[in-house]
Amino acid sequence: MGAKELLLGIDIGTSGCKVTLIDTDCNFVGDGYTEYKTYHPNIGWSEQDPADWFPAFMKSFQIAMEQGNVRPDQVAALSLDASAHNIVLLDQDDRVLRKTIMWTDTRSVEETEYMMKHHKDEIFEIAYQMPSPTWTMLQLMWIRNHEPDVLKRTKRAMFVKDYVRYQLTGTWTTDYIEAQGSLMFDNKNWSWSQELCAISKVPVGILPPIVKPTDVVGHITEAASKLTGIKQGVPVVNGSTDTALEAYCVGAVEENSCVTKLATSGTVYLFRPDPYPNPKALTYSHVVEGLWYTCLATSSAAESLRWYRDTFCKEEWQKEQQGGSNTYQLLDAEAEKVAAGSEGLFFHPYLMGERSPYWDTKLRASFIGATAHHGRGHFNRAVLEGVAYSIKDNFSLIEDMVDIKEVRIVGGGGKSPLWRSIMANVLNRPVLKFANDDSSYGSALLAGVGAGIFSGHKEAVGKGLHLKDRIEPDEELVETYRKSFEIYRQLHDATEPIYKKL
Repeated sequence: MGAKELLLGIDIGTSGCKVTLIDTDCNFVGDGYTEYKTYHPNIGWSEQDPADWFPAFMKSFQIAMEQGNVRPDQVAALSLDASAHNIVLLDQDDRVLRKTIMWTDTRSVEETEYMMKHHKDEIFEIAYQMPSPTWTMLQLMWIRNHEPDVLKRTKRAMFVKDYVRYQLTGTWTTDYIEAQGSLMFDNKNWSWSQELCAISKVPVGILPPIVKPTDVVGHITEAASKLTGIKQGVPVVNGSTDTALEAYCVGAVEENSCVTKLATSGTVYLFRPDPYPNPKALTYSHVVEGLWYTCLATSSAAESLRWYRDTFCKEEWQKEQQGGSNTYQLLDAEAEKVAAGSEGLFFHPYLMGERSPYWDTKLRASFIGATAHHGRGHFNRAVLEGVAYSIKDNFSLIEDMVDIKEVRIVGGGGKSPLWRSIMANVLNRPVLKFANDDSSYGSALLAGVGAGIFSGHKEAVGKGLHLKDRIEPDEELVETYRKSFEIYRQLHDATEPIYKKL
């Protein structure tokens, strides 16, 4: 009997690359993760070097193979995902022209203000979104205004996953959901918008062809085979965004499914059969044809906890890197000793401004209410609760649309039982955690669908879905958090005008 065939999912995430290997029965085989650096050369700026992504994939792939005791030549199909909005600019010789501006970057404030003043109505009518520095269009406008030679020299533009896939296949494409994240996509004609590209002065010719997430868009080249060990000719499926694939792998393939993500950003997404454009939300189609989702996003969710760890827990983090205890678990243990509400200590997680529901780049993060009584455990818990309140701030925009019965949680922050419990009580709904909830796992499933190994989404998700636990809200804690959330909102309203002066 030959070695079992494997499906490979690759997530080029905001913080690092996650790789997952499964077999064709959707059994987990192995995974690997490798971080890469985000550069912050100025206040509000976030950039990454595209040269870091492929080596991170290779390292993560090696870790996953060693964990599963498998070989690269067992891979039968693969697919990729990544965070949306981030674009790589290449010249006529396919050389990268500059670091990639990330979706967390807020430098294009002036460009955003201009578009809001002069073109917001037509942008919303065509793209179903409102202008903000998050979108690719605004990033490219900033480059045009401040680095015009870069845009003049650009021959091709690729989104993050598409750039990594290009190194594996030599083919240049993207998917509909990724294109929708650019603010240059026409949702009615299902193509790049000539009008929006003209308004923003982005040459439409540099943008990639758009096909379905499940389409096979290329095959492993001879050069890529020598690098990776994956057989030449193995099919590579187009893929999509990390958000879509995370929701996909936890069973959000039906109407009225609700998913909350605790990753670098925090998101809430509600799935409907038709688009429901909302100027305070984001609107995307799904990898499952016939479904759309309303997406609300807080910019710094798990990123807030990571920032807190890196800034205030350097000694513990250094020990962890040398083989010591997990820093996040230590912080959770301290936070669990603190009562719900953190005894009046509040945290607003606006480290990079905020997206929905405020769309305000000038908001700042803050701890409010500290006293001599508060210790580190209070601050730990306040960060977890502050992110949960920010999620609830977004949740309130969609909970009247349908009766949301339960919330499926994804993202690295969802690994924390304490954080899941806080979320259940702040949102006042059961929170479901699944055994496999990473977007790279969703990409592995999608690879199987696109390559014809699975008959369709129903078979792939049906085989891959395994409930790990379900946390029910506690009536007493729900009331505690209801009162605390009211104060959280009042503090936001009071401090918001002050931040504009900083």
